[in-house]
Amino acid sequence: QVQLVESGGGLVQPGGSLRLSCAASGSIFSINAMGWYRQAPGKQYELVATITSGGSTNYADSVKGRFTISRDNAKNTVYLQMDSLKPEDTAVYYCNANLRSRPTMRREDYWGQGTQVTVSS
Repeated sequence: QVQLVESGGGLVQPGGSLRLSCAASGSIFSINAMGWYRQAPGKQYELVATITSGGSTNYADSVKGRFTISRDNAKNTVYLQMDSLKPEDTAVYYCNANLRSRPTMRREDYWGQGTQVTVSS
């Protein structure tokens, strides 16, 4: 069984920073891409950023230059450094990992439980 546990959300003022973390644990064989998605009230899920096992990154246009995704492969952990936060960044942020787990070795997507980020003065 695989679990993704997120941490680091909270309330921050516009222009502030937050760092999200997501640790994957369980019967993991290998992790391919990891990423962050978000859902604002009344809106659809939106890709925020992804990172491959080799470190290649991809960002939504709305966060380029403000957010930085990184990962620690030894810890099966992905991070999202969020700077210059705006009220429109307010959302529930979800961690995603595409990985193979034992014993099936199937490649599957797993999701965290979500962490609330609120940007408000």
